[in-house]
Amino acid sequence: MKPSQLAIATLSGLLLSAAAIGHGAHQGGIQAKTDKAIEPAFDIVHAKITTKGNVATFHMGVAGEAGSLLPKAGGKLEGASAFAYVWPTSIDSGEVGFDAGAGILALAVASHPDFDDTPLFDENGDNNTDNDGDLWHSHWVVLVADEACGPGKLKVKDIPEGARPKLPKTWPGLPLYIDSPGFDPLLSGDRVEVKVPFDNIDVVASASFDGVTSGLRVSANLHAPLFCVVDVFDVASGDLSLPGKVNH
Repeated sequence: MKPSQLAIATLSGLLLSAAAIGHGAHQGGIQAKTDKAIEPAFDIVHAKITTKGNVATFHMGVAGEAGSLLPKAGGKLEGASAFAYVWPTSIDSGEVGFDAGAGILALAVASHPDFDDTPLFDENGDNNTDNDGDLWHSHWVVLVADEACGPGKLKVKDIPEGARPKLPKTWPGLPLYIDSPGFDPLLSGDRVEVKVPFDNIDVVASASFDGVTSGLRVSANLHAPLFCVVDVFDVASGDLSLPGKVNH
């Protein structure tokens, strides 16, 4: 084989391998059709959860570049916006440190430039832990319905003044059922992935899930409901029925 033919054959093999890897990453789970009406960065084509050992990998594929769109900064917490890639699950909220049965437990990868809610972590490495909310980071949140957010809308569950619910050790101090566990999300090309360790991986293996891309907003008066889901860009299942099965 001539050098030029060898180079072409090698390049073709590499391209085929890369395509196979990319295709394999989007196999299984919930498959969704693209929608030209949705921003490609939030247009879900695939969502799945897999486990290996005690680690669960939450995966979402989109039609465009994941994480390429960020919410606009408003300069204050009141009315601040957030974007999120979200995996609602059937896992009980008690499994990650909240009160049991508190609501829908969801893993979220979020960005919100007007506030920082990961006080234990310095995502941008500038020795300041309270100025990097714009960088994509992970949360556990408990979601519940609240008509005050709008008909059929969800919110991150509020903690009423004076209440003392069970909360994870990495709760960031906000009056919300939210955790900032520090799981580093990977946003690369058309995918978002987060690896999450569990004490009991069986609770994940038996769970169901969905995939959602959404916009949230902090209350303009900082009163409950404090953090509403105001926009649902896409839902992998189309109806938030949590049809996904782990490792399928």
